[in-house]
Amino acid sequence: MTATSEEHAALRIASGRKAFVEPLCLGERLKQIRLANQWTLEDVSQRTGLARSTLSKIENDQVSPTFSVVQKLTTGLNIDLPQLLTPPKRERYTMGRRDLTRRGKGQLHPTPTYEHELLGHQLAQKRMIPFKTIVRARSFDEYHQWVRHDGEEFLMVLHGDIMLYSEFYAPLMLAEGDSIYFDSDMGHALVSTSAEDAIVLSVCTRGDEG
Repeated sequence: MTATSEEHAALRIASGRKAFVEPLCLGERLKQIRLANQWTLEDVSQRTGLARSTLSKIENDQVSPTFSVVQKLTTGLNIDLPQLLTPPKRERYTMGRRDLTRRGKGQLHPTPTYEHELLGHQLAQKRMIPFKTIVRARSFDEYHQWVRHDGEEFLMVLHGDIMLYSEFYAPLMLAEGDSIYFDSDMGHALVSTSAEDAIVLSVCTRGDEG
């Protein structure tokens, strides 16, 4: 049976090793529990028998509590060890950003093989990069090297048919409505195989997010 992270943490407390306390943000977790119950430091002090100054130092990560102190906290606050060791929940704030791109109003980046139209291009620090592409290439020989970039990519064929060449797989035919998700640091290239140039929609993750 594999031990859970809580069990690992408990074992590390019992062995007298204190390094686990800081990565788990025990002080922040203690403060979160105290505030959720509307307790003052004095309230917690009375419940646990620990001095207010000690509790304050724990909450501010100025000291690492010993195993006996942790026992007093769990007993006095009527919580179990996993509750105390659970990482504190982080508040999430939404910025409510949005960036509308009207039809044909994206930022154009033509190349010999592709004609990219970046979508949502006015929004900075995006986690994803969406773009629509007209695939001009008609033969794999038109590529002098593989296309590759950091992150991951989702691709859907909006119009026409394409052949997807990739570094580690056999060429793959994709028709209108087909989609594929792949690691974009793997060499890849698109070729239109339909009568008209194919159009695809791609969404790439940024390299530092992928």
